Amino acid sequence: MGYSKEIFRATRARMEERRTKAERRAEQVRDEVYKRVPKIEELEREISSCGILAVRAVLNGGDVKANTEKLRDKSIAMQNEVKKLLVENGYDENCFEPHYNCKLCKDTGYIEKDGKTVYCNCFKRLLVATACEELNRTAPLRLSTFDSFNLDFYSHEVDKESGVSPYDKMQKIYNYCVQYARTFTTQSKSILMRGGTGLGKTHLSLAIANEVTRRGFGVIYVSAPMLMSTLSNMHFSREQSDSEYFDMLTKCDLLIIDDLGTEFSSSFSNTQFYNLCNSRMLLRKPLIINTNLSVNELEKTYTARFISRIYG
Repeated sequence: MGYSKEIFRATRARMEERRTKAERRAEQVRDEVYKRVPKIEELEREISSCGILAVRAVLNGGDVKANTEKLRDKSIAMQNEVKKLLVENGYDENCFEPHYNCKLCKDTGYIEKDGKTVYCNCFKRLLVATACEELNRTAPLRLSTFDSFNLDFYSHEVDKESGVSPYDKMQKIYNYCVQYARTFTTQSKSILMRGGTGLGKTHLSLAIANEVTRRGFGVIYVSAPMLMSTLSNMHFSREQSDSEYFDMLTKCDLLIIDDLGTEFSSSFSNTQFYNLCNSRMLLRKPLIINTNLSVNELEKTYTARFISRIYG
């Protein structure tokens, strides 16, 4: 999966920040312990000197094995004494070790696999998260929350045909969206929100995005016109590749497409929408689509196979 150099650079910087933070914290703990228990600092100095003496023993010759084994036994005894003192003073015996976010790569972003150096899964996840954040940088994700959604705008008057008031219907939809966001997983169902302008589709989808993002998932929110404009510009430009952008849209944890039907309709846009929707469904990735179009209008605007995917 290709990403721009800027995304890679930003991700590596975040990994380095994680590693530095963990190591700095370990040093802070060490300094604190040395002040509280000076004996531990003395022992650690002696342990270091044992290493130096072992090297000298090898260089000086003589009974190297006996001398190095003696130094090794002395070092192990002092290490055990350090652990004992740490525990006696309320510390974990391994408190001098940095607590990395990823124990596998120790926040380097790389691991050895089958004799090759490859990216650790933690780096791949952070790469996707960084890319999602960049895409959402100008999106209005912080403008709408569940707390700011006001049900008082909806009438309590019961509809004669449905037997339900707009208020009660919206209360049910609101509760569903709240539960969806709070229990979201990468295997959650997709959602299609249909209805006229100003009914709250965008607000609720952004509220879902806020909650899901807060829980650590990668979310991309984009309007249909902006999505098609970006894909079109990349597709017909010789200087840019749309594969990276499309890949992020396909593989992020949750993709929200707002205002479907307001974009300029063409064979290119229909194909792109189908490919995107189909790719996410094959990967079992959830998708939220908002549209003002009725069922008949959707069927007239888009291809039958795209509509079948939406209905599915």
